[in-house]
Amino acid sequence: MPTFSRPTPSWLADAVLYQIYPQSFADSDGDGIGDFAGITERLDHLEWLGVNTVWLNPCFASPFRDAGYDVSDYLSVAPRYGTADDLAALVEAAKGRGIRVMLDLVAGHTSDQHAWFRRAADHPDDHRYIWAEPGDGAPLPDRFVPSPGTRPGGYLPNFFDSQPALNFGYARTDPAEPWRQPVDAEGPRANRAALREIMDHWLRLGLAGFRVDMAHSLVKDDHDLAETSKLWTELRRWLDAAHPEAALLAEWGDPAVSVPAGFHSDFLLQFGGPSDGLPLRSLWNNGHGTVADHWTQRHCYFDAEGGGTAGTFVTAWESLNAVTSDCGFITLPTANHDFSRLACGPRTAEQLPAAFAFHLTWPTLPAIYYGDEIGMRYIPDLDDHEGSVLGPRYNRAGSRTPMQWDTSANAGFSTAPHDRLYLPIDPASDRPTVAEQRADEGSLLHLVRRLIALRKSTPELGSHTTVDVLHTGYPLVYTRGGRYLVVINPRRDAAEFVLSSPSIAPGRRVEGEGVRVEDGRVAAEGFGWGIFAL
Repeated sequence: MPTFSRPTPSWLADAVLYQIYPQSFADSDGDGIGDFAGITERLDHLEWLGVNTVWLNPCFASPFRDAGYDVSDYLSVAPRYGTADDLAALVEAAKGRGIRVMLDLVAGHTSDQHAWFRRAADHPDDHRYIWAEPGDGAPLPDRFVPSPGTRPGGYLPNFFDSQPALNFGYARTDPAEPWRQPVDAEGPRANRAALREIMDHWLRLGLAGFRVDMAHSLVKDDHDLAETSKLWTELRRWLDAAHPEAALLAEWGDPAVSVPAGFHSDFLLQFGGPSDGLPLRSLWNNGHGTVADHWTQRHCYFDAEGGGTAGTFVTAWESLNAVTSDCGFITLPTANHDFSRLACGPRTAEQLPAAFAFHLTWPTLPAIYYGDEIGMRYIPDLDDHEGSVLGPRYNRAGSRTPMQWDTSANAGFSTAPHDRLYLPIDPASDRPTVAEQRADEGSLLHLVRRLIALRKSTPELGSHTTVDVLHTGYPLVYTRGGRYLVVINPRRDAAEFVLSSPSIAPGRRVEGEGVRVEDGRVAAEGFGWGIFAL
């Protein structure tokens, strides 16, 4: 396992992350698209909620064929969000509230509108991207896209065709395929240097770090990801020396590989790792919203019918934690811009408290997707927008709709006419809003706030304290730090469990509803949950 010059930044262990999809959070100028100034105006909500780290989906210049994940200039912000000064003002205002701001770094590809690519398309001596030039009328290799310029041959995309892959080399070269350059060739070296320059530019302006998009995708034909891992280890050592307080989070989905490689944390995702994202999906994926055709999972644990098991997640987490616990963290999201919200399909508002109780008491870094704290719903059947549709049942737009602030027009997101909004507002008359839930102390929003405060004030409920899992069926039962008992029953039917150890003697209930612990027996009502001091 690689060793690094500095440990994980101390602040990260106590981070409660909040993901903001900037074009859908708050629109300050009435053009229908969220912006930096809108986020700044809503920082009071985040401070009140108790989150202390925000990460923004990409906000760099882009033609937005993939919602900003197609970057045309890494050192400029997209005009739709405002100016660099507006971003600086957001970072400064957030800092005054004890909130760090992280950016999303698209490391493996650019837009085909980037100046680098426009040059490469006309210059055969440019190796910033991966180009194949078969010659003699031979067809392009699989997945390569015909050149849009005077350069013969074609390029390798990293996702959509409009996202040409940056050349970080191949783990395995082949003289018969000269586009397979080694990782130490001129083009790969230039791209590694460019990553350092981009990161350095934004970190010097006060940003707290990066979430790295598709972090596993850089070196090609890297089946064991050894060369990609070496690349990130190199960057981490530079980061330790140049910006020791900056954090590097991975969109990789396999913390057992990414964290030893140099990331401070990795997100559990709906894909990635040995089981292609099953640990996360086994918790939240109920077969509605964003669903890939190849997923075979039938039941998730947080389902009213109670057909799942927490064992799938727990077993995977235990294996991952054995690798990461000494060198970084695992991040558990409620949802994200690519994956269904918690409130999706048949999952109703009464099921969400148990989900958040688990999310905020498990020893991972919690990441709350904007709006999940009020139970915003995944909206089905929206039109394809900025590349949102990935398959017949995989439409990401439903997780990207505007934040619901109040009961005014457009739910307080924007003063623009409704037909100019980035995406439609949830049309339901009972859509949840921040204002209504702030006024109701029994709301999900108040509960999430209390759970965040409890986590922050109780080291035993944090990211690096031990967990002892007593039962992975219904209810899920575990202790934290030997001092707290947590009971989670996400199904509709009641559930019971007998505590076998006499040393587990719950005292006062710290938080919860619908759970009793008496004479060594745990009795949980449907959708009940509880946190008890021992």
